[in-house]
Amino acid sequence: MESTEDPDQVSREIHAVAEQMQTAMTKGELGSILSRELQRYSLFDLQIIGGRLNTEIERLPSPYREAIRPFFREQLFGKHHLLLAMYRSRSFERLNTPLRDRESFENFCTMLKTGVFAWDDSSERNPCFRNPKNRLFYYLISAFTLFILEEPGHPVGMPFPGGFKVEKRGNEYYCLIRDREKEVFYSICNFCPALQSEENKNPV
Repeated sequence: MESTEDPDQVSREIHAVAEQMQTAMTKGELGSILSRELQRYSLFDLQIIGGRLNTEIERLPSPYREAIRPFFREQLFGKHHLLLAMYRSRSFERLNTPLRDRESFENFCTMLKTGVFAWDDSSERNPCFRNPKNRLFYYLISAFTLFILEEPGHPVGMPFPGGFKVEKRGNEYYCLIRDREKEVFYSICNFCPALQSEENKNPV
């Protein structure tokens, strides 16, 4: 059923999460904050999030749908599992490395406050999917990937239409569509550590 929570209260809670994240100075501090927030998601919440992900995948044409399915699942639930495993092993308590690109991280936290509400899912037929807290899950996982692991938001090898993929060359990551969503302020691509592949900046 659709959430009956007060929208203003939900907004205040999400703002509080973003502001708490913004206090983190190290990867370990951010990891601890993210872990605490993600543990608030129940098994039912995760099932709803997984259900929406599966629905979005099923809307894609075959064979692209089959090719991208494991990458989408890794992007969300693989990283969710890894984050909680690091928390349970107390890895974050020993992770004193400063967060990379402080300005980008601050901008990410600021974006999160309104980005969670910017998604246009009014056409979504399942009311359970229309929940800002479920969208927040996506951003919490993205913060872990982008700023703690320092990996692209989309996993290495993830295919995009046209045959493009996220690549790793040596110690650097390259994404063939890295700069395509600059006008979408709530896109995680704007905060990704991957570099734009030169050969795809001006695709023919």
